[in-house]
Amino acid sequence: MAVADTPLRPEPPAHARETQIFPRLDTPLIERIAAYGAEEQPASDMLLFARGDRNPDFFVVREGAIDLFDGEGDYVRSYLPGQFSGELHLFSGRASLLDGRAAAGTRLLRLSPQAFRRMASAEPDIGEIIMRAFILRRVDLLATGFGGITLVGSAEDPETHRIREFLTRNAHPHRFVDLRDPAAPAALATDELPAVLLPEGRVLSRPSVTQLTELLGLNGVPDSDALYDLVVVGAGPAGLAAAVYGASEGLSTCVVEAEAPGGQAGTSSRIENYLGFPTGISGQALAGRAITQAHKFGAVLRVSCRAKHLDCRSSPLQVSLESGETLKARAVVIATGARYRRLDVPNYAALEGRGIYYAATPMEAQLCAGAEVVVVGGGNSAGQAAMFLSRSCARVHILVRGPGLAATMSDYLVQRIAGSANVQLHSFCEVTSVEGTDFLTRLSWRDSASGTTETRDVRGLFVMIGAAPNTEWLSDCLPLDPAGFVPTGVDTAGRPLASPYATIIDGVFAVGDVRAGSVKRVASGVGEGAAVVSAVHSHIAG
Repeated sequence: MAVADTPLRPEPPAHARETQIFPRLDTPLIERIAAYGAEEQPASDMLLFARGDRNPDFFVVREGAIDLFDGEGDYVRSYLPGQFSGELHLFSGRASLLDGRAAAGTRLLRLSPQAFRRMASAEPDIGEIIMRAFILRRVDLLATGFGGITLVGSAEDPETHRIREFLTRNAHPHRFVDLRDPAAPAALATDELPAVLLPEGRVLSRPSVTQLTELLGLNGVPDSDALYDLVVVGAGPAGLAAAVYGASEGLSTCVVEAEAPGGQAGTSSRIENYLGFPTGISGQALAGRAITQAHKFGAVLRVSCRAKHLDCRSSPLQVSLESGETLKARAVVIATGARYRRLDVPNYAALEGRGIYYAATPMEAQLCAGAEVVVVGGGNSAGQAAMFLSRSCARVHILVRGPGLAATMSDYLVQRIAGSANVQLHSFCEVTSVEGTDFLTRLSWRDSASGTTETRDVRGLFVMIGAAPNTEWLSDCLPLDPAGFVPTGVDTAGRPLASPYATIIDGVFAVGDVRAGSVKRVASGVGEGAAVVSAVHSHIAG
């Protein structure tokens, strides 16, 4: 039975998926929720939750409305009878983005954070409606920028690019204002940029990602005394899978990520051969769904938290972070992955972030629109990047050192590249020089087969070659193979261990790209992350 609208509220904004983003619960569903909370009639204009609040209560409107306002006090919309409050921050522990005030004559159901989680778990059909709405509300906030911040800078500046990438990959609403835009604040000096403008009027000049993480409340409040069953280091596909399966099976789980969730896969514009997604999915969207699942089951995710040291000799195990915190765990899963290697050519470092990139996302594609670009690498990531860039760039050159792509790239990508009119493959070629003062403008490569050199005016160089494992923080704890990867499955004498993901240190496991001998694919990383949880259970039980 649908609940009637309250006639005096302003008309809500029109959405193509209005009924999913702001669904109306019928009376039977509301009565089931009522068993987990209490009814109240707040005073008119009473503040129910505020921007910046952590773990606010969950509300269902019986009568009246909850009016939402952004950080500048502007009206956004209202939750009407039958609708409920919140978005993904109710699961993640992030700070609230909007203020919520009770309208006159409002009657509500209030659930504490603990009661809300119990309800969402015990009533799966209601939980599904809420989860879908929360995801779409976050997508809506990202599209509109409501409740977010404003970033002012130059699109070609590497510092600006770094902050935009961090905000985008961590799904925090924001607006970007380019210096060339007439709307850019004139009062900001060039040496203050990039600058972040907060709704309350504060200006942050050239903030670090650590500052942004803390200020924007991207992490839950840490519990320094907690002893976790499982600490996962790294939030790529393997780490997120370990977090989802660990938390869903009752393990208290904490995931720490140095930058942003998704790992290398998180920067992929389109993954088309991942099981269950026949139309493909972006790496960021896949990571976002996995994070939501992990939060749903109670996992704690900490971003911009780089692991500094693993104490293998302590009991429990201890993971020290660069922030100075120490996490204690009964088991540790290493899932720090690998990063693309850099090219060894003059002037390369000076142009990183200024035309030289390691990911092809809409931000980079916009900067290179209408120009020629070069992609270096013969793996799937390089192929996906080339096809994505071909939509907006005049021409995409793919450089590989070998004879072709067949041995290193999935056939569907090889065929697509061969059939593309503006993607050209150059075999036996290597970059020899990059040129540009403030931004990449020209690039040369040499054909080792013919000995000829070609120079092109380009707007972007996308480097996707090789893999250097992120294992520097493990060097005094675990033995590494000659390439720096973590050996698993056998002890120092070559005898098999209890799990193919076990290291020689009891309770320490490794999965995904960081593991020696792993298959560098998203699906295999997810499989290893899921499978390792059974070994974690066995270790804890033992």
